[in-house]
Amino acid sequence: MGKLRDSVDARALRFALGFPVMLAAGFVVCAFLIRADLPEPLAIRWAEDGATDFAPFGAVVGVGATLIVLIGWAALVQAAPLSRPAVMRRIMMGAGLSISLFVTTVLAAVLVGQLGLADARESRVDVAVLAMGSGAAVGLGFVMGFVFKADERWSTDDDRAMEAALQRELDPDLAQDAVSLWVHARSSVFVMLGIASVLPAALLTIAVPWLAAVLVVLGLLAAAFLVARVRVDRSGLRVFAAGFLRVMDVPAAAIEAATPKDVKAADYGGWGYRSTGGTTALLVSSGPAVVVDRSDGRKLAVSGGSAASADHVAQVLSRVADRARHGGGTPAP
Repeated sequence: MGKLRDSVDARALRFALGFPVMLAAGFVVCAFLIRADLPEPLAIRWAEDGATDFAPFGAVVGVGATLIVLIGWAALVQAAPLSRPAVMRRIMMGAGLSISLFVTTVLAAVLVGQLGLADARESRVDVAVLAMGSGAAVGLGFVMGFVFKADERWSTDDDRAMEAALQRELDPDLAQDAVSLWVHARSSVFVMLGIASVLPAALLTIAVPWLAAVLVVLGLLAAAFLVARVRVDRSGLRVFAAGFLRVMDVPAAAIEAATPKDVKAADYGGWGYRSTGGTTALLVSSGPAVVVDRSDGRKLAVSGGSAASADHVAQVLSRVADRARHGGGTPAP
């Protein structure tokens, strides 16, 4: 029970469960108040010539009330979990209120359209009730979305942020030992890939659609491997192809040296991710790069963007590697 209280907004959950029930109860009470003026059975579906399907009063009211409750619960409960962003919770609260009121409006329009009739075949859905109720449902939903105050409670994300802040406070050099860098090929390379894949695919779409899709996918994969994210911290070096696929993970203690160099991609097997012999490389273009010598004799090369950023990455790598070799103490001068 304690975990449930910590994971949901109790007030929002009470409203999400109670409002549809109260709305359904109000619908049932109003339906019974006008019961004497309604035909039996009631029309529930219409075509161009009039009503085509009918159901008893009790079934219409019972199923309608059940729909109000179930649809309202399904939408409004989405605003209760505290793990979701506050903006999303506000949107779901407003949308849930609008949906609940709209369902009730449709049911009310069905009943009002049959008032005073002896035969439900002559009935129609009351458009005035439907229009006014729908407008009110949308308006009240917007108001609820703005006035609903999503509870902001301490979460695991706050714990991680607090821990990171404490580490920075206790170790002022921590921020200097971390760098994150995105590198990518020149824009002209991506334009060439688009021309080489999209244009032929457009020509092949009519004749061989699956081959056109294959060409587009291959072009996207080639473009993705010409983008990389480089992260350096005290744990070591990590390189992610396309920004999320980890292709290099080198512990700081395993780094012997890091040197900024101006390299040619052809010397390392070409652009993209390459692993030949004792060398692993992810180069998005020829030019500034960081060459890392590992203590086991292997060598890595990764694009560094500009000469300044490559030099900065190499300096941070050298510093964290030296710190790791000295057991996390002060780096050697």
